[in-house]
Amino acid sequence: MKLKGSYLGEYEEVVLLAVLQLGKDAYGRSIRELLDEVGERFTSIGALYATLDRLERKGFISSRQGEATPERGGRAKRYFKVEGTGVLALREGRRIRQKLARGIRPGLLGKVL
Repeated sequence: MKLKGSYLGEYEEVVLLAVLQLGKDAYGRSIRELLDEVGERFTSIGALYATLDRLERKGFISSRQGEATPERGGRAKRYFKVEGTGVLALREGRRIRQKLARGIRPGLLGKVL
């Protein structure tokens, strides 16, 4: 099933997966820390928020403001949640990759897939 506008870039996909993994604790810093840890590469906060905003415009995630906290100088955290269309987009990407991988000659990629 193809969703209109459901194409995900690699970075969008890993951000969506990080938000799913973090659940109710998915906010900018926690997402960035997970991506840095698992991806073993630096994630700029600007690139992350640009991607989160784009995913929200596509309807794949939603966000809400938390309570302001003294530790953050009175600023509130912005929490993210993956919506049903985001899950469908992840499934579609996985389906396409699996279909393409089946067509690769055995041994061509070694044990990658």
